Amino acid sequence: MKVLISGGAGYIGSTVASACLDAGITPVVLDSLVTGRGEFARGRAFYEGDIADGGLIDTIFAEHPDIEAVVHCAALIVVPDSVADPVGYYRANVAKSLDFVEHLLRNGCEKMIFSSSASIYEAGDDFTVDESSGLAPQSPYARTKAVCEGMFADISATQPIRILSLRYFNPIGADPKMRTGLQLRRPSHALGKMIEAWEEGTPFQVTGTSWPTRDGSGIRDYIHVWDLATAHVAALERFGTFTEDVINLGTGRGTTVRELVDAFNEVVERPIEVVETGPRPGDVAGAYTRTELARRLLEWEPRHTVAEGIRHSLEWARIRPEILG
Repeated sequence: MKVLISGGAGYIGSTVASACLDAGITPVVLDSLVTGRGEFARGRAFYEGDIADGGLIDTIFAEHPDIEAVVHCAALIVVPDSVADPVGYYRANVAKSLDFVEHLLRNGCEKMIFSSSASIYEAGDDFTVDESSGLAPQSPYARTKAVCEGMFADISATQPIRILSLRYFNPIGADPKMRTGLQLRRPSHALGKMIEAWEEGTPFQVTGTSWPTRDGSGIRDYIHVWDLATAHVAALERFGTFTEDVINLGTGRGTTVRELVDAFNEVVERPIEVVETGPRPGDVAGAYTRTELARRLLEWEPRHTVAEGIRHSLEWARIRPEILG
């Protein structure tokens, strides 16, 4: 099987490409390199350009007529940036995705997996979500994912393409073989801040300790990026064996910030110190996803622990300068 991966030189897309290679699937990478890295596409069929460029998409399919499916990972993903620049986010994530699907239809592509986000959900009182949960995206970024899903549903209802959305929360870790990882030297998520605090010898801030969670700190669904990648491969391999068009990917348990700190300190030799502060504007208690549908339809479940994700993140942080400069 050969698949086209848009955003295939980014964190998620490049890891999906690696998982495809390991499973005997040939990836063709398309990436504008706005946030992706050309180093992540080395040794792979690679096209630098925009998903909205119809001529480029036509060229890719002309040169690879055996492409059977597309994994659409190309997107801008930074929530604060989406608040500051909603026009840019809607253009990049929604308008260009519409152009992309039009180009795929013209080239006879009948299968697409959309790498979506569980941030579009409204969490229940127990902080869990599943595929039947209500939607309440809280940022322009999340709304672009929700709009895309609605747009894709309308298109696939009458056009000769089927689109499956995979929704997930917080990826951590790196390719266990260290082929790829986070591009950013200073990622802004909680684990990135812990690594920064550990490297600099400064305290890590736990923002908010009075949430109605099991220990008062916020709860998130930290899933290893390799587990996400293998789920995308499982979806490619089982595409067409089920009728559902949305599947959640996650740990099924969730991890609080305090639990993440404890796991981090079990991995490192020198533990980080913690200071507790109030929640930041816009902070929420969090959520995690139930994943029974993924287990049943994809025969998939996460295999890496949070501690392994932390360990792989630290290993990648050490070698990142050698790979990306």
